[in-house]
Amino acid sequence: MGELSKLPNIGEVVEKQLNEVGIMTYEKLKEIGSKQAWLDIKSIDDSACIHRLYALEGAIQGIKKSQLSKEVKAELKGFYDTVK
Repeated sequence: MGELSKLPNIGEVVEKQLNEVGIMTYEKLKEIGSKQAWLDIKSIDDSACIHRLYALEGAIQGIKKSQLSKEVKAELKGFYDTVK
């Protein structure tokens, strides 16, 4: 396992998917953002769900996805609903 799996919410599978879409570092993940990273993962794994999007945002913020604010979750849910 590499650098990304040390982040909250990122296990071996999600790290592998991030690597497959060209995201190898926290800096790259932060630069791309959770929404684009999720879209990239969705392009290779159609089962990517809202929880993966929350997990990516939590990883960027350095917190567990359950600790995301209601506002952030609502904004991500709105995004998810428009692209799913």
